[in-house]
Amino acid sequence: MANIQVTCDSTCDLPQELCEKLNIAVIPLNIGMGGQFFRDGVDVTAEKLFSYVAQTNTLPTTAAVSPGDYADFFRPFVEAGKTVIHINLSTKLSVCHQNACLAAEELGNVYPIDSCNLSSGSGHLALAAAELAAEGMEAPQIVEQLNEMKLRLDVSFIIQTLDYLYKGGRCSGLAAFGANLLKIRPEICVVDGGMQVGSKYRGSMEKTVLSYIDGRLAGRTDLDLRRIFVTHSTMPDELVQKVIARVRELQPFEEVIESNAGCTISTHCGPACIGVLFFTKKA
Repeated sequence: MANIQVTCDSTCDLPQELCEKLNIAVIPLNIGMGGQFFRDGVDVTAEKLFSYVAQTNTLPTTAAVSPGDYADFFRPFVEAGKTVIHINLSTKLSVCHQNACLAAEELGNVYPIDSCNLSSGSGHLALAAAELAAEGMEAPQIVEQLNEMKLRLDVSFIIQTLDYLYKGGRCSGLAAFGANLLKIRPEICVVDGGMQVGSKYRGSMEKTVLSYIDGRLAGRTDLDLRRIFVTHSTMPDELVQKVIARVRELQPFEEVIESNAGCTISTHCGPACIGVLFFTKKA
């Protein structure tokens, strides 16, 4: 990968084996539970987080990486003569990017990129950066490519419960109660770096999830078919496999990657959330 080191926030939700294969280094965000802080994906898992919420009826808190922690993370790479390209969570969702930029100013030779995205939407950019670096592309050109590519990301999820959004103050108790009572499962879409409600599906988990997949993929001709992520927060494996089969039935993606949402993303979306994340074609 020449002298370029690709790094990302834990919110990229990349499978560990992919990070190891492509030498992508990950810095964890912080999760607060019971008066203590844990490192996302290192000291705490989504399963442990959901168990904590069920036992305490309290939503964990999430905390951005500080400028000092980013500097400590980047410094060994810079001192080893590498140029760092770092993929951040959207600035509309966190101050991580601002903090990474402060660390980059201190160290030099670090390029933080606002992914304008979350979860494996950001992960797509980290993979692309690693692949472009492996091809020998220089850092400024990689950054230029990624800033174009992020505009073509199509990222959405369907959530099974509004309880976590309610606990986090992102929807009213009445809305959460009504949605749960009527089995309404909303689609959350990333638009201009923020989250918006898209379509609303009603029915069982399986029915709504497969309808959501149909709605995102069926009949479309504008998709970049190289790669798609199917990312979920502890969705039952049987249903995940049905989703992957439906994805392959609808569109001939070269690569379908299953990934698990980390604790930061899971804190907001709750359990059994699932999404498909992919690029559209260049205009």
